[in-house]
Amino acid sequence: MNRILRLLSLLLVLPAIAGLQLCAQSGANLNDEEQDKLREAQDPAERIVVYLDLLQSRLDKYDEYRRKPADPRYDTGGYLDEMLVDYIALNDETKNWVELQYQQTGDMRRGLRALLERGPLQLAQLRAAQQSPDNYFSQYGDALRDAIDQLTDTMDGATKALGEQEKKFGQMKREEKAEAQASKVRVKEEKKRTKEERKLRKR
Repeated sequence: MNRILRLLSLLLVLPAIAGLQLCAQSGANLNDEEQDKLREAQDPAERIVVYLDLLQSRLDKYDEYRRKPADPRYDTGGYLDEMLVDYIALNDETKNWVELQYQQTGDMRRGLRALLERGPLQLAQLRAAQQSPDNYFSQYGDALRDAIDQLTDTMDGATKALGEQEKKFGQMKREEKAEAQASKVRVKEEKKRTKEERKLRKR
């Protein structure tokens, strides 16, 4: 009995440990609130949506700072590069999460759909910056190219994963429906048989 309880406790703790490990392995600079959001999002699809929010926040900061007037007191080019490096690290974490959940057959369909809906918008933001280089482009141009390549790769992977999951979970749903119908038939036949047996006993 104690062995079973220990096993159940381990199964309950493992998802939390996995979430903590993913946060710890992240090369992105996450504040406490962002780390909490990732830890709390243990649902496979929900975690992807949280990552998308974090990715968008880095892009928004990047665009906002890029539009500001040049100020010699600040390392503008370094900050823009830092935001893009942060974006790439978060994108890597998103890919790692998708790969992990795909191996564990976690249902990510809602999150993958969100990724394929929001990803192209983020890609458009990145490409717009690439097509209109500023005075600091030499400092962050490499990171910008990497961000575009990595996001494209993530969306390609998400497209394939979603196709596989639609097929897999669609089949599971059909099997569950067929089993439910078969169960109804069995119950109906059992009732019919019981009714016939009662009639025979009364004779």
